[in-house]
Amino acid sequence: MPQRTDIFDLGRLRLTPGQGRRLELHARLDDLLLSGQAYPIGPDPVPVTLDVARMTGGGWSLRLRFSARAAGPCMRCLEDAAPEFAVDAREVDQPGGGEELDSPYVSSGAELDLRTWAHDALVLALPAQILCRPDCAGLCPTCGVNLNHDPGHAHEREPDPRWAKLRELGDRVR
Repeated sequence: MPQRTDIFDLGRLRLTPGQGRRLELHARLDDLLLSGQAYPIGPDPVPVTLDVARMTGGGWSLRLRFSARAAGPCMRCLEDAAPEFAVDAREVDQPGGGEELDSPYVSSGAELDLRTWAHDALVLALPAQILCRPDCAGLCPTCGVNLNHDPGHAHEREPDPRWAKLRELGDRVR
């Protein structure tokens, strides 16, 4: 099993300004909790590519890339779903550069919280709903039949309640 890296010491790379390095690491990601439903993330650990570059002035330019699956029920039809998501995130940490150049994932001791960054980047890469497939039809709102298995499923339309009084008048005339 590959060694997992939750916290990575950037200082041990000993990069000088302008130098960069590509690292192949593994990070364990916590399960996602969406609307009270847990979605385990796989594979465990997730292989990640981390590009690190030293900036002038002592800062860091970071890029994180990986692919991960979130397994759990489809949010439309409740069938099993395990879509894969590609993540490509960037961070800059430049001391004294202001709030927008201060990465919350890099400590003052040049330690990168890889696990938290990978989790947050995955959450930002997720769509609004986890689906079994992009064109999932969901469930029938009337009876709950899975519309993916029965695309021609239909019910007779309920009469519009706004016309109820006219129907009553029509029933009296007959």
